[in-house]
Amino acid sequence: MAYYYWNPTAQQQPIYQFPMTQTPQTPQTPSQLPGTSPMAPPGTPALQREESYIENILRLNRGKIGTFYFTVPEAAGINGQGNTKVVRGYVEAAGRDHAIISDPSTGHRFLFPMIYFDFAEFDEELAYFNQTPGLPTRR
Repeated sequence: MAYYYWNPTAQQQPIYQFPMTQTPQTPQTPSQLPGTSPMAPPGTPALQREESYIENILRLNRGKIGTFYFTVPEAAGINGQGNTKVVRGYVEAAGRDHAIISDPSTGHRFLFPMIYFDFAEFDEELAYFNQTPGLPTRR
């Protein structure tokens, strides 16, 4: 396997490095595949625990009114707020790299990259993943 390193400031060709030793490749058995338990029979999915990434937490709280803060470094002077955009509304959808926030007072929908997300304040209790395996999500 070749490793590729890229340096945007370098004026030369990319550098390729090859490992000095080869490790033998062993085929994966069904119990070693992602989403399965090593003790479970082949083909049996393991209990999957939801990860508490921000987009998953936002998805759990779709429809709840909140105030969302986004900082966009390249944007100077957004509505007199500097480079910070404050949106009052609710989460319509959230993905790995984006959130769609809807402002019910204006009907506007905002698509923000998650890289610009700072934090959110909600008016009510949030749903969150239960920290005890096997128990349902707290709502």
